[in-house]
Amino acid sequence: MSMALTIQPLSLPGSGGLSRTRRSICKNGFGLWRKHVVKPNICCSFSTEKDPLLPSIQELTDARLIYSVSPALGHNKESHPECSARVPAIVTALEKNELIPKFRGSEILELSNFKIATIEDIANVHEKAYVLGLEKAMEEASNSGLIFIEGSGPTYATSTTFQDSLIAAGAGMALVDSVVMSRFIMLIIASRNSLDPPTGFALIRPPGHHAVPKGPMGFCVFGNVAIAARHAQRAHGLKRVFIIDFDVHHGNGTNDAFAEDPDIFFLSTHQDGSYPGTGKMSDIGKGKGEGTTLNLPLPGGSGDIAMRTAFEEIIVPCVQRFKPDLILVSAGYDAHVLDPLANLQFTTGTYYSLAKDIKRLAKEVCGGRCVFFLEGGYNLESLSSSVADSFRALLGEESLASEFDNPAYLYDEPMRKLRDAIERAKSIHCL
Repeated sequence: MSMALTIQPLSLPGSGGLSRTRRSICKNGFGLWRKHVVKPNICCSFSTEKDPLLPSIQELTDARLIYSVSPALGHNKESHPECSARVPAIVTALEKNELIPKFRGSEILELSNFKIATIEDIANVHEKAYVLGLEKAMEEASNSGLIFIEGSGPTYATSTTFQDSLIAAGAGMALVDSVVMSRFIMLIIASRNSLDPPTGFALIRPPGHHAVPKGPMGFCVFGNVAIAARHAQRAHGLKRVFIIDFDVHHGNGTNDAFAEDPDIFFLSTHQDGSYPGTGKMSDIGKGKGEGTTLNLPLPGGSGDIAMRTAFEEIIVPCVQRFKPDLILVSAGYDAHVLDPLANLQFTTGTYYSLAKDIKRLAKEVCGGRCVFFLEGGYNLESLSSSVADSFRALLGEESLASEFDNPAYLYDEPMRKLRDAIERAKSIHCL
């Protein structure tokens, strides 16, 4: 069965060229980054008979949550924060909490078979010389057991790293395919426009948001979210993509990949002054992409109040104004108060609220098309409990965060510094 759909996307009128000053940006409602947006039709086509790796029509219409798992067990360094125990810990928690198909039937779907990314897919974001060089380096890694691929940085590789990274990127791309096709089926086949497509969640590693176009960085090998964004544009004609990154560290790789792209909006909340030292509020993109990057450094000690405020006052109006066709999420769980690598105090409840609110926002602006990608999170207990509660949020169920969160770990948030940061970001971006 072959199917095709043409949808005229929502558009935001633009006027004039991109401004180099905040004054002229605000004067024109910050819609100027729309000047460069051509308004083509969105064309989604696929064949369920020709591609046995795609879920069936029935599976896609029944599912409320689709996830993929790529644990990269061979990509491992003992005692390293980004180790092979991370994804298995999450999967174990999901099973313990009965958040897998075995217990939930058709409402949760695992993509157990999917195509791995090709070198060409990766090269849509990364320089091909880097991709081919990493592939060649696998021989050295095989001989040595483990090599470092970031100069003096912390990013390592084993003999399986290249293949594991292709699998991780492919898992994310497959989720984009499934979420897009599900929405299409609901519109055309089942006439279920009132229902949401399933949300996707890629439980994958190595993570990706630090990997820059020229190479690896900060535990990250390939930019999984960035690769998925390009895939959504090129394979499905989804022109405008909004990326929300709530990892505790700035997603500099994603930031750099789309700094000059007016069709991909990158918004990052991260701890001020943390690794890798990028993500200043003054970085708003450049050239044609000026205005489609928003960085919100949060003061150390920020927690649930800070993130809820940032969501309502910064993220929601930005997404509503940009009117994306798809939302992708770099879901880092290392801002948790128990995580060892930073100094924010998010809780499992914070992550539940984020997932719930992002799903709601996606329903409002882009028909529910949304995929989460695992990034950081290095305390296995807080990581696994927070992802499990995110699953509950995406299923529309009540949070069980109170069973894990301990208020005794929390302290007063720096509200004055937070308010100053929020107001400055609103001023820069005319929110």
